[in-house]
Amino acid sequence: MKRLLRSPLLWTFVVSLVLLLAVGGWLLTDPATSRSEALKTGGIAGGAIVALYALWLNDRRRRVEERRQEIERQRQELELRRADQDRDRISDERFAKAVELLGHDADQVRVGALHALAGLARGRAIYKQTVLDILCSYLRRPFEHPRYETAKRQGNTPPEEGSVEQDQELQVRQTAQRLIGELLPAADSEGTPGYDLDLTGAVLEYFDLSERKIGKLLLRYGGLYSSTNLSGCVFLGPVYLTGAGTAKKKLIGFFRCDKARFEQRAWFSGVQFSEDVEFRGTVFAGEASFKDSVFAKDAVFAGAEFKETLDLRRARFEGYSDLSFREPPGTVSLYNTTVEPARDHELPAGWTVETLPDGRARLTVKDS
Repeated sequence: MKRLLRSPLLWTFVVSLVLLLAVGGWLLTDPATSRSEALKTGGIAGGAIVALYALWLNDRRRRVEERRQEIERQRQELELRRADQDRDRISDERFAKAVELLGHDADQVRVGALHALAGLARGRAIYKQTVLDILCSYLRRPFEHPRYETAKRQGNTPPEEGSVEQDQELQVRQTAQRLIGELLPAADSEGTPGYDLDLTGAVLEYFDLSERKIGKLLLRYGGLYSSTNLSGCVFLGPVYLTGAGTAKKKLIGFFRCDKARFEQRAWFSGVQFSEDVEFRGTVFAGEASFKDSVFAKDAVFAGAEFKETLDLRRARFEGYSDLSFREPPGTVSLYNTTVEPARDHELPAGWTVETLPDGRARLTVKDS
């Protein structure tokens, strides 16, 4: 009974009826008003109360529906956060397990761990730099193989085989190299970041990062055997190959870096190039240094552009050198920069070869 008395609907009808009787009765006291008009006017007044109640009821239903939708939205957001947390937890567990398996004795397990890390990086971009750091760290581990002890092979003879463990580890390392190239964005991709690579002291063979966008590259005191291909790369950060090919008789084989672009400093100081070197059409937007570097065979810089300075102090060109730059550097340092006197070299305008009394030859600039 109490619940019925508290019902808004009941009181709405009561007030409507009272208003109908009150308005109708008041109008009936006027002789000029007919009974039908009085009842009609009273009905309108009572109906207005019912209409107001209907409007209030609709507004209440609307607010209830809005609250229900808000609660549903919050519930969905909570489920999404829980799903993200579960995904993060699973990813973290996969990551930790894969890193742990990199130390496994079986080479196939280590290869599987590398692919698991690469798959994680492809699925979640937040892991990409971390996975690249781990792959680079794996390649920085000390590694020796008999095929690296000989400076060069005769003809097309196959490389010297190592022990079973060495050959298996070589396959794992080449997998890591290939995955690094696959994880890096394409050089012509827009809106993609440049990821950093730290390969200081790494031993690499057939290293190929061609047509890739890279942030900062550290390859100090590394060994680049057989061939290295950095053609078409875009380096957004500084590049350091300082002393590559010098530590522990490491070598640098055929080095290709055609049509690449160095946005910042490119430091090749003290590098020992044991095979041909190619920088055709490469753009050096920042400082470039080949100080104390040795070019044992042909060095081709045809069409290269140097936007800032070029340091060639004490560099040695022991083979043919093509220095026909498309855009010569604004400032060049030539101090004891020697070339092979028995070869004809392609030089920029104003550069000459000066023969020294001891039979050597060095590069000079007329204005210097």
